This record gives sequence, C-alpha cells and structure tokens, in this order.
Amino acid sequence: MTVKATPDAVASLRDRARARFEALGFPTTRDEEWRQTSVSAIAKAAFAATPSAPIATTELQATGLFPGPGARVVLVDGRLDQERTDLSALVGVSVRPIAEAPEDLLGAVAPWENRPFAAWNTSAFDEGVFVDVAPGARVSAPIDVVHVATSGPKPRATHPRVAIRLGDGAEADVIETFLSLGDGETLTNAVTEIALGPNAKLDHQKIQAEAAQSWHVATLQARQARDSRFHSHNVSFGAAVVRNDVGAVLDGENAECHLYGLTLADGRQVVDNHTTLDHAKPHCPSWEMYKAILAGQARSIFNGRILVRQDAQKTDAKQSNRNLILSREALAFTRPQLEIYANDVKCTHGATIGRLDEEQLFYLRSRGIRRAEAHELLIHAFAAEVLDKIDRSDVRERIVAKMERRLPHLTGSCDRCAYGRV
Repeated sequence: MTVKATPDAVASLRDRARARFEALGFPTTRDEEWRQTSVSAIAKAAFAATPSAPIATTELQATGLFPGPGARVVLVDGRLDQERTDLSALVGVSVRPIAEAPEDLLGAVAPWENRPFAAWNTSAFDEGVFVDVAPGARVSAPIDVVHVATSGPKPRATHPRVAIRLGDGAEADVIETFLSLGDGETLTNAVTEIALGPNAKLDHQKIQAEAAQSWHVATLQARQARDSRFHSHNVSFGAAVVRNDVGAVLDGENAECHLYGLTLADGRQVVDNHTTLDHAKPHCPSWEMYKAILAGQARSIFNGRILVRQDAQKTDAKQSNRNLILSREALAFTRPQLEIYANDVKCTHGATIGRLDEEQLFYLRSRGIRRAEAHELLIHAFAAEVLDKIDRSDVRERIVAKMERRLPHLTGSCDRCAYGRV
C-alpha cells in the first residue's frame, strides 16, 4: 500500500539527514570514494541565500538544450517556474510537488546515510517534483525536467530533488537537463530517486551542460521490481567539477538494467562517474558502457562496481569503460570492479584508454579531408556507440548538436583554445 509522506515524516527525514551531513562533513581526497576528486573549493565556498534573478526564455533557448513544446517542468534554483512549466500534454501521468512522494520512495531509494552530498540534499531540498506514472500507462511523449541554476555575486547552491515512480506495466521517458546562467559560481547538488514496478520500463536521460564556473554533484538511484527495464543515459558536457553517483538495485527476477555514459571535457574539467549495479535477485541481465572524450588538461574518473549477491544466480552482467585522449595532458582513471557471491553467473568487464587511430586518420586525410574534420568524424564514431542507444531521435539530436558545438574546442580547431592537438 502506498503511504504518502506526511509533513512530519518529511521534517523527520530532513532532521536525520542534516545530523548525518554534519557528522560526515565534506569528503576529502583521503576518502577512498573521493580519492581522485577534490571538492575543497565547494567546502570553502560561502554560499549565499540570495533570491533568484529574473531570467529570459531566450537565455535558455541560447543553450541549445531547452526543450520545445511538450510536457515540461522547469525548476529555477530548485523552485518550480510556473511560467515555463507546461503539463497540458500529459496523459496517464501526474507531476506533483516532491512532498507528495510516497514514504517508500522519498529518501528511501537513494542512499544518503554514508554519502555527504546526498545527505545534504535530503536535508535541504526545496520544492522538487514527483513524477507518478499510473499502472499500465504508456506515456508516448517525453517528460522534460529542466533544472536551471542562476548565479549572483556570491556562490549559490541549489539542491534539486526528483522522485519518479512507474506503476505495474507502465512505460515512460524522462529527460533531466541541467543548465546554468550567468558567469558566477554555482553548485548543483541533485538527487533523483526512481522506483519501477513489475514489468515497468523507464528511459531516463540526463544532460548536464552547466557553465565552466559551476560544480555539479548528483545521485541517481533506481530500484527495480521483477521484469522491469531501466535505461539510463548520462551525458556530461559542462561544469568545472562533475561527480555522478549512478546506481540501480535489480530487486526482482528478470529485471534488466542498461547504463550508458558519455563525457566530453576539456580545459581543466574533472568528471567523476561512480556506478553501482546491485544484482540482488536471479536471472537479471545488465549492460553498462561509459565513454569519455578528453582534451586540454581534463580528467575523467570511472569507478564501476558490479555486485552479485548470493541469491542472484544466472546473472549476466557486462561492463565497458573506454576513454579517448585528445591531448598530451588529459588523463583518464578507470577502476572496474566485480564483486561476486554467486557461482552460476556470467560477468565481464573491460577498460581502455587510447588516442585516435593514426591509420584511420591517414585514410581520411588521404581522401582530402582536413585534419580537424577527420578528428571530428572519428570522435563522432567513438561517441555513436553510446548515443545510438538513445531511442528518441529528438533527444539524440539535442545532444549531437551540443556535441558538435564542443568539438572544435576538443580538437583544437577553435582559435580560442590554448592547447594543441595530438
């Protein structure tokens, strides 16, 4: 039976999370989970509680990622933007305030007891949204949830919160886009919790394209019932420091999970992806592919864990992490992990770090293609293995268009880029 979270229950959750965050403090590079990523700048920042400044829709459209007409929820600095929110196209789904999420979803799916940023969000989230798809509903149009962070004279922190529930046999697409406006420092500390009922199917796309002065820390966690299918696409374009904790618990027989990730980073960007696939029940397949394209002095970190519990016999899990290095100073760290307690399973993982193939470049150039264009063609081909997994062509086109604007910076053909290409 679904029990809606009461105000007292929400207040209690906030109090417990606040106490836990104060006990944990900000992580440091002495913590194993944060060894490669320093958040000292976040810990030292004096975040202001100033109100949001008015924004123009043209500013959002200029990002190239603001969705067109359709089911759209816009949150500015974590608060609902009524003017730009349009839910008239929704059929079979309701979008309500986050406080109306059920007790077994809000604060119950995403772990926060040992995760400082998730605990901070749980203590501080403001309005947020609860996307509730009724049992059996097949939502044909995507649901866009756009998070906008605005900046001011002092650093500003926002704590977006999204809860998604799909009832038995329901199907939906949810796209979360993270944008920032202005040149000031912002921190987005987001948590998205997902509960899939039996035989439900969710395609979740996350597009992160915040400004260079931004920090982005996010937790995405799903809990899957039997025969459910969860596809996650996680694309990171912007921000100075990005940390994504992505996880799913396959908590019912024949549940299926696919995690895909793509990072494009240059300058001094740091993008840290930690994933956990928790196989708790038998006969569950999972497939994971994360890729990074790095230029300048950018760094990527991939820490992927596949956990197969004792009861999860007949698990079939595959994990791949591939990194493409475009400059001499870019770095990629990868740490795939298998933790298996069952004896009848098929689990594989693999990781690669490399540069563009010189033979392929020679082949393209020998046919009159300029060097920069040849680089971009090969980068497109590298990214396509992830992007082609996005079923919705309109979403894929948004991402590809954004990617094409970034490529001159990554290949060094942009006049403003200081670093050379290899």
